[in-house]
Amino acid sequence: MPLPISKAEKIARFDPGAPGNTTSGLFGLPFDYTDSEIIVIPVTWEVTTSYRTGTAQGPEAILQASPQLDLFDFDVPDAWKIGVHLLPVNQEWKHKNMLLRSKASHYINYIERGGRIEGNIHLQSVLAEINAACQHLNEWVERLSLKILADGKIPAVLGGEHSSPLGLLSALSRTYPSFGILQIDAHADLRKSYEGFTYSHASIMYNALKFKQVSKLVSVGVRDVCDEEIALTQQQNGRVVPFYNQQIRERTDIYRSATWATICDEVVQQLPEKVYVSFDIDGLDPKLCPNTGTPVPGGLQIEEAFYLLRQVVLSGREIIGFDLCEVAPSVDHSNEWDANVGARVLFKLASLAGAKRL
Repeated sequence: MPLPISKAEKIARFDPGAPGNTTSGLFGLPFDYTDSEIIVIPVTWEVTTSYRTGTAQGPEAILQASPQLDLFDFDVPDAWKIGVHLLPVNQEWKHKNMLLRSKASHYINYIERGGRIEGNIHLQSVLAEINAACQHLNEWVERLSLKILADGKIPAVLGGEHSSPLGLLSALSRTYPSFGILQIDAHADLRKSYEGFTYSHASIMYNALKFKQVSKLVSVGVRDVCDEEIALTQQQNGRVVPFYNQQIRERTDIYRSATWATICDEVVQQLPEKVYVSFDIDGLDPKLCPNTGTPVPGGLQIEEAFYLLRQVVLSGREIIGFDLCEVAPSVDHSNEWDANVGARVLFKLASLAGAKRL
């Protein structure tokens, strides 16, 4: 039996300029769990998705696209040496998603046509089953995340719909006394039990605020929001600080004096020392993610998002975990554009989160 190869040996043998190895790990890198600083949990889940499906296929699509990236990063030139490892897709949860998504689609179609579930025993049972499954998924993600944290590594979730990382946020709340969330998103995700789903993709930040350890939620790029979410934001006494897309564009218009750098400075100033980054791909301009579950016109360019993330790290703040959600391949799988963009966002998140560990 051959002796295990050390991380130093793997780095020495690896050529970052060679063609991407599609039979290797994420980004074609040679690292496993032991010698990686960033551990990514794939969550193939989209049961509560209320518009288009496909995000459950995001993790595997990003894995397939990832070896095509060139590995030099202008912010962290040796970023590939940090070590990023994607855990295997859990087939049990993948199968359960398929079964429950079919039930959820029937339920969602019924209520979106004006149906009411009061007195409908079957749909009440479906709703209860889905809510229970979501809770179990959260507990599974939390257990994995706690182990990753105990092993001294940085945990990340690759969704799936945006409800996917709640278990990771729970694990972080059990590990750190206080931290903030930087949310890049087209939506506020502050709805309570949207469509009856306690753990809806539209409720991730509502549920995150239940953790008292979350001292600040700073959202950037939101441009699709409802009265309920505006009211909740105003009730938080500064705990929730939104940078709405319309306000950003009005302030950085050619006729105004503010720059994107100014906006980013203001965002960073609102964040505490330890930061969790929640990156919903629909926070970007939809030309970059046309197949995402709920695309919205407007949004950030990828360079703008990367500049903001860079400023967080340059400020001395620590990224203690992150997620990337809502990446979906094209319906007919004819191209990898969304996965290509998603892979680049994932690499940047990992590079900046792990930069201090090089």
